[in-house]
Amino acid sequence: MVAPFSVSPFLATSIIDIFERCGTIDKVIVLGLGVFSLVAWTVMFGKYFELKRLRVLNHSFDAHLRDQRTILDLPESFRNRRVIPYADLLAEALENYARAAAIGQQRGTDNSRARLEHAENALQRAIARQTLRYESSMIFLASIVSGAPFIGLLGTVWGVMEAFSSIALQQTAGIQQLAPGVSGAMLATIAGLVVAIPSVFGYNFLLSHTRLMITELENFASSLADRIELESS
Repeated sequence: MVAPFSVSPFLATSIIDIFERCGTIDKVIVLGLGVFSLVAWTVMFGKYFELKRLRVLNHSFDAHLRDQRTILDLPESFRNRRVIPYADLLAEALENYARAAAIGQQRGTDNSRARLEHAENALQRAIARQTLRYESSMIFLASIVSGAPFIGLLGTVWGVMEAFSSIALQQTAGIQQLAPGVSGAMLATIAGLVVAIPSVFGYNFLLSHTRLMITELENFASSLADRIELESS
C-alpha cells in the first residue's frame, strides 16, 4: 500500500523554527537585516511625506507670489518663511540684491547689473542648499540597497561554512549535521533580498520625485531672476 503524501517536517517548519536552527553568526546577520529593513521603511515613508509636504508648500507659495505686483518691495512675511524652499530662494535673492544696492550706493558705483549678479549668485547657493535638503537620507537608503544583498551573502557563505565544518568534525554527512548551517545560509539570503528589493523600488521612486522637485526649484529660480531683472530695469 502506498503511503499518503505528506510534507516533510523540515520543509513544514516555520521561519522561527528555521531561525532557531541557525548558528549565532547567521542569527546576528538576520536580526541586523531585520533592523535595516525597519529603518529603510521608516526612511522611505518619512522622505515621501516630507517631499510631498514641501512640494505642496512650494506650489502654494508660488501661486501666492504670482498675485503680487512687485517682489522687490514685498513685506517681511514673505521673507520669514525659510522652511519653504521657494521662500528661502526668494529671501536669499532679495537680501543679496538689497545688500549689493546698499554697498553700491555707499561707494557711488550702484548699478543694476551688479545687483542682479549678486541676486543670481545667491539663488545658486540657495538651490544647492535646498538640493541637499531634498536629497538628505537618500545616501543612507542607497547604502542599504547596495549593502543588504552582500550582508545576506555573508550569512550564506558563513552558513555553508558551518555546515561543512560540522561534517568535518563529526565525520558524517547526515541531514542533522547539514540542517543548521544550510538553513542559516538560506535564511540569510532571503533576509538580504527582503531588505534590498523593497528598498531599491522605494529608492528609485524617491529619486525620481527628488529630481522632479529639483527641476521645479531651478525653474522657479530662473523665473524669479527674470522677474527681478524686469522690475529693476
